[in-house]
Amino acid sequence: MLEADMKAQLGAYLERVQQSFVLSAALDGSAKSNELRELLQEIAALRPDKITVAESDAPDGRRPSFALHRAGEAPRLRFAAIPLGHEFTSLVLALLWAGGHPPKEDADTLAQIKALRPAAPLNFEVYMSLSCHNCPDVVQALSLMALMNEHVNVTVIDGGLFQNEVEQRSIMGVPAVFLNGEMFSSGRTSLADILRKVDTGASAREAEKLANVAPFDVLVVGSGPAGCTAAIYAARKGVRTGLVAERFGGQVNDTMDIANYPGVPEMTGPGYAAQLENHVRQYDVQVMAAQRVAKVTPAEQEGGYISVELENGARLQTRTLIAATGARWRNVNVPGEQEYKTKGVAYCPHCDGPLFKGKDVAVIGGGNSGVEAAIDLAGVVRHVHVLEFLPEMKADAVLQQKLRSLPNVDIHLNVQTTAIDGDGQRVSGLQYKERDSGAEKQIALQGVFVQIGLVPNTEWLDGVVERNRMGEIVVDARCASNVAGIFAAGDCSSVPYKQIVISAGEGAKAALSAFDYLIRTPAPQA
Repeated sequence: MLEADMKAQLGAYLERVQQSFVLSAALDGSAKSNELRELLQEIAALRPDKITVAESDAPDGRRPSFALHRAGEAPRLRFAAIPLGHEFTSLVLALLWAGGHPPKEDADTLAQIKALRPAAPLNFEVYMSLSCHNCPDVVQALSLMALMNEHVNVTVIDGGLFQNEVEQRSIMGVPAVFLNGEMFSSGRTSLADILRKVDTGASAREAEKLANVAPFDVLVVGSGPAGCTAAIYAARKGVRTGLVAERFGGQVNDTMDIANYPGVPEMTGPGYAAQLENHVRQYDVQVMAAQRVAKVTPAEQEGGYISVELENGARLQTRTLIAATGARWRNVNVPGEQEYKTKGVAYCPHCDGPLFKGKDVAVIGGGNSGVEAAIDLAGVVRHVHVLEFLPEMKADAVLQQKLRSLPNVDIHLNVQTTAIDGDGQRVSGLQYKERDSGAEKQIALQGVFVQIGLVPNTEWLDGVVERNRMGEIVVDARCASNVAGIFAAGDCSSVPYKQIVISAGEGAKAALSAFDYLIRTPAPQA
């Protein structure tokens, strides 16, 4: 079942298991059940002194599935899946945690998980796909909660394996999380976000902890390549550095393969994001994780310090501010898009593509991201329609050549998407207009993937700094905005060419510019 290299690596990890536990499998005579049985037996054979495989009933009727639990304890974590692909890491971590190996989360987060005392048990179901690179974060967060708190139960469900449930629940995007039978969240989310939703007093406690934080010399907002690099460079200068980090890695987490970063021929987006966080935490940087900024007031209005108010109500002060909040997927802004998000309208072909197996879909956008998405989807779905607003596609020639060679792809050029149709539950079609003739057309399909570029995340600085017509923060060659002490770097700035390596370089430049500003500007009087 497992390749030799993978088995050897897993064996090395399982040496860290300290406590015995059981893999209780609910199986039937299907081929998938046989695959799962083989996988569990291979795992147990690597640590037969600590891991036991047993067969059990399926309390929820899902077969094949298996639970991880210590002997004598009721199972709280169950996989209705064969967790390979992107979820293999989730499986390895669950095995280690069940075996008593400590998780790497900070002490405050672990204490918060253990302290949860909900009025009723929290019964989570999380639907994922094995090709989704956003799903493991959610699966791992919930798995940790289940293994650490007796009031939390989690079932991880492979949507491709239990497609009947996906259809019944109208799930058109993963990860999709249900709590006690009701939709809890859809799409990427973090452990901190989950805890904040189920632990209603968390925001107030976080704000209280930050109430008396001393002013920063450099405060970085954003934790993608630009933000993390800026924090590292600032900390290395020995100045007091803070980092407001909504999600380490930012949009890098949505990138499957990175092959153009100098000196690193191949790496994954999530892997690079994890390396960024690890690198930042090696320095004296105060990280305020899973936080967003609500308001900024320039220093001239605050007695010498820039004031930064977080959404949880906490108020921070800093001599310099580096905005590095990146960008997000651009919406097509037509009727039906918002109504059918996660119900057929999607933005990540890697994550949600498997849910459309055998169906007809459209990709809006003929740039590199759109064409790459269409090529990817063509191997999974029945048919792909590519809609490009301009008379010609903007993607690289080699990608266009590959796309045109696929038998199940139709390309529509010089067309404008006008509406996304649905039956109230899910997408049923798409309407577009031919720009040259004005003729209106309709395509019957079940999914629409929007791939038309990015929008900078700069609304939190509205009215504070100059932004261009795209919403980007206008900066000079030193990453300085038009407001003293405020700098910007990466995809949220006006610097052209949105690339990881450019964002990292701009983050370094912004930090060096902030340091230069600090040594040339008198500190505010206490």
